[in-house]
Parts: sequence; C-alpha cells; structure tokens
Amino acid sequence: MSESKAFISGCKGLVLTAEERSFFADERPWGFILFGRNIGERSQICDLVAALRDSVGNSTAPVLIDQEGGRVQRIRPPLVPQYPNGAAIGELYRRDKDLGLRVAWLLGRLHAFDLTSFGITVDCLPVLDVPVPGSHDVIGNRAYGHDPETVTAIGRALAEGLKAGGMLPVMKHMPGHGRTLVDSHHSLPVVNSSLEVLTASDFLPFVAMKDEAMAMSAHMVFTAIDPDNPATTSPKVVQEIIRGHIGFDGLLMSDDVSMNALAGDMNARARAIIDAGLDLILHCHGIMEEMKSVADAVPILTGDRLRRANAAEAAFREPDNSDEEALRSEFDGMFALA
Repeated sequence: MSESKAFISGCKGLVLTAEERSFFADERPWGFILFGRNIGERSQICDLVAALRDSVGNSTAPVLIDQEGGRVQRIRPPLVPQYPNGAAIGELYRRDKDLGLRVAWLLGRLHAFDLTSFGITVDCLPVLDVPVPGSHDVIGNRAYGHDPETVTAIGRALAEGLKAGGMLPVMKHMPGHGRTLVDSHHSLPVVNSSLEVLTASDFLPFVAMKDEAMAMSAHMVFTAIDPDNPATTSPKVVQEIIRGHIGFDGLLMSDDVSMNALAGDMNARARAIIDAGLDLILHCHGIMEEMKSVADAVPILTGDRLRRANAAEAAFREPDNSDEEALRSEFDGMFALA
C-alpha cells in the first residue's frame, strides 16, 4: 500500500467522479470526510464510503463525519434518529450527574451503531469547548455546559461510548473555542483573555482527555500566546500549549482549511498549518482546484506524523456486544422522563 499524505479530503457529491478517483489515487489522502451533500440513501452512503477507500487502495482508510446531534448532524432521519444537542445532555447532567453521564455514553454508543453501519469510523466529537457569556452561538447549544467540569465529564462519557462501538472520537476544538465572539467559518476570532484565565478554564477539558487518539484545532487567535497567528497556524500555540501545557501527543488535525478565519490561498494556508506542527490538514468542500492546492502543499506522513497516525489507527477496537435495541429504548426513555 502506498504511503499516505498529511490531509483529509471531502468529495463533491453522492458518488465519486472519475476526476476525484484519479486525484485520490495519485495524492493518497490519509482519510476522508463526509458532509450533508454526500448523504442520500443507505446503500449510496455505503457505496461512497467503499469507493473512497478503494480509490486509495486501503480498505480501512479512516472516514470521518461531524455527527453530534442537534444542528450539527450530517446524517438525519429517516436514515438515523434526530439526536439531542449537547446542551440537552448537559441539562440532564445538571439535574442528575449519573443520569447525564449514562445518557452521554449512550449517545456515543448509538452514534457508533449508526455510523459503523455505513462504514464510517471516526466521529468529530466530543465538543470540549467551554462557552462564556456573550460568546457567539457557533458553539452555543453544541456545548455540554459552561464550566470545565461538566464539559469534561460529558465529553469523556461520549468518547467512551463511541470507542465502545468501535469508533474513534475527535476532540474539538483544541485548545478551546468557547470564547469566540465571531463565527470562524466567516471571520477570525480573537481572544484577549490572559493565559491564567485560559489555563483555569478553556484548556482543562483537553488536559483531562489528553490521552485520546485524535483532536481538531481551533481557528482562533489567543493574543496572550501568539497575537499574530490563529492556533491552527501558530507554532507557539501548537508546541507550547497543545503539545506542551495540555500534553496532547495524539494525531492533531486542522479544522477546515477553507474557513475564512484563515488568510491566504489554499496552498499558503496548508503550508502554514504544516509548518505550525499539525499532523493533518482537513479540506472539506470537495472543490477540486482547492484540493489540488492542498495536496501540493502537504508532505507524506513520516516521523512523528506517521507515528501519531499509526497510533490513531491502532486505537480502533472491536465493538462491544451491546444490545442496540435495548440501548435505544433506554436512551429514549431517559429523555421521555426529562
């Protein structure tokens, strides 16, 4: 099998085009990501996932999706249930911690039942951001709470549920997206909080879960650390905070390189992300010219990048023997009582 390159790619539609197949075969992304535009009906999703893997000659190439629940849920009814958002899980946790943790684990386990049935193996979840009053709702009700303890407890339970079902979680958005006043899809958030404040709140869930296999970066400037570069392209944030203070030595992927928080063309953005020390670049939109620019900028996975990628792939485990119908009934009953 050919060596993989340091990026994760989307595709444009419900089926791969000949151009996409050829591009993936030549450029060999480490993995793929699906969005709503790629979702039709069950057999189509399964066929697309298989075609993506076939294009790189790797039957276990990671296939990712953002399947949180609430407004960020790429696969929706009738294919899978509509799941509650993070705030609803947090509300149960505030009423009854044991109940909240059980619901969070169940949500992760049910996502795994759903997603593995399509061949999808990585869920960009949990959301470990800690919002503050007045912050933009780009996180909003995706968050489990407004304190690090709640966010950590629920995030860990969700991750354990996913892993019990044979999937890998991706923590997001490291080192913390909770203080944003703007949507990083559209413009660059700047956080002026002190390092002491960030250390005492925003970073804590990531420190607590630093041993997870994968994480996604935040496109945000933290002026107390690096006033000139967003975390995704900041060697200082990556080395001193993510690898250093947080202690995360897992596979670190960028948030979408297409987001308007980043400056420059796709090639320049991709090079800056690699230079900052991230392991993988995420490109979501399926726009071929952008995909080519990203692929041109990224290296083959070697050294620490390859070590971390191999460790992430080795972290997959066989699903437990849970009874799906029983767990769905339990989950639904907990919300019926809420």
